[in-house]
Amino acid sequence: MSRTPNFTGWRAVILHREDSNTERLERQFGLLGIRATRRWEPLSTWADADLVLVDADQGWDDLLPQADGVSGKPLVALLGSEAPGRIAWAMKQGASAIIPKPVAASAIFPALVMAVSIHEERQAAADKLRHLEERIRMRPLVHAAVEKLRAARGLTEDEAYATLRGCAMQRRLTMEEVAAMLLGGAEALPEVG
Repeated sequence: MSRTPNFTGWRAVILHREDSNTERLERQFGLLGIRATRRWEPLSTWADADLVLVDADQGWDDLLPQADGVSGKPLVALLGSEAPGRIAWAMKQGASAIIPKPVAASAIFPALVMAVSIHEERQAAADKLRHLEERIRMRPLVHAAVEKLRAARGLTEDEAYATLRGCAMQRRLTMEEVAAMLLGGAEALPEVG
């Protein structure tokens, strides 16, 4: 993240029993322009908030919509314990920042900025991984298209690959897309050279 977010108009869900910590959070959120809702029941969907704060001392596995290490929104753990199991639970839920309890007003804004930044980085990494996995899944098409070019034009493997790559570059498509079009008959065999 290259900028500090402006939290005005954001919605936060605080998954915590009411106490002095939640009062401090809600007061500070008001100053930051964040509309906060406090509750102590499972969050059914990430759509209810722009960011989520969770009591990591008392939280349980079904408190959040998913538990695969990538939360749907920036997630901040509220933690008063040094118990390794509670820290591990927060990490498993996808928390990207911690606000220690008792909550100090000065700890809130930096934790929110960190949580948003790390969440965006995780999302970008997950998107890139999905893209690369898709390209790997499509590699057999590239191989098949290279083999088709070799057989049809009498090319070496390197020449067929270079031809396919050149065709992809001309059309500003990925090699996988051009290979799929070539194999599906939507694309004529490109000329060599």
